[in-house]
Amino acid sequence: MTLKDPYQIIKHEHVTEKASMLQGLATSKNNPSVTRCETPKYVFIVNPKATKREIANAVEEIYAEHDVKVIAVNTINVKPKATRRRGRRGNKPGFKKAIVTLEKGNVLEHANE
Repeated sequence: MTLKDPYQIIKHEHVTEKASMLQGLATSKNNPSVTRCETPKYVFIVNPKATKREIANAVEEIYAEHDVKVIAVNTINVKPKATRRRGRRGNKPGFKKAIVTLEKGNVLEHANE
């Protein structure tokens, strides 16, 4: 299946503490073991049917004004979680998460704001 619109492939940026830490690895200078990571990484929620190649092309197309180049895409399928609230059972929906590695020196400015 090929998805044409990049906004159908990339739903939104995934903002968590771990995702913020991954973004900050490229600019971190205080830890010697972390300073080796020179390429920034960003986490997005994507369409579950999207392939890695489609995700890479969509990120490059959406952020064309920043002139970014995607090096690698790692994907993770997060399973749905069973929940209980006030005695009722339910499910949190599952989703697909993509960790996108950009070339050295590329930055998505809005992601750090």
